[in-house]
Amino acid sequence: MRWIWVLVFATVALAFGFSNSTNDVAQGTQGSDERLLHAYENRQSNLQLSGQGVVEKLLSDDLDGSRHQRFILRLASGQTLLVAHNIDLAPRINDLKVGDMVAFYGEYEWNQRGGVIHWTHHDPRGKHPHGWLKHRGVTYQ
Repeated sequence: MRWIWVLVFATVALAFGFSNSTNDVAQGTQGSDERLLHAYENRQSNLQLSGQGVVEKLLSDDLDGSRHQRFILRLASGQTLLVAHNIDLAPRINDLKVGDMVAFYGEYEWNQRGGVIHWTHHDPRGKHPHGWLKHRGVTYQ
């Protein structure tokens, strides 16, 4: 089953022109997936990581405190990841759909379901690494 996800992921990545260059994703997908899996298995948090995945599920916005657009990505490895994208500090991805490819750079936090990526935006105070999301050639930060 895992090889099917890898094949789907590679096909979608090629169709949308994603690459593993340092401009698109800091490291190759396989290396990113390995780092994310290692972080999950070792219950690590507060790690700046990059990667990409396919949108598996769109969730309602979190409106408590800072507003966050939320969705679940499935990585090529099969791991799922919740993305919590602060839409008070960065633009919302308005045309996001299930099946879309999204690349990310942000802070990983462990949870039992695969983890959360947040800080996918610029830091207005300049004290935290700037994160981003990329969807259909547009960077959201």
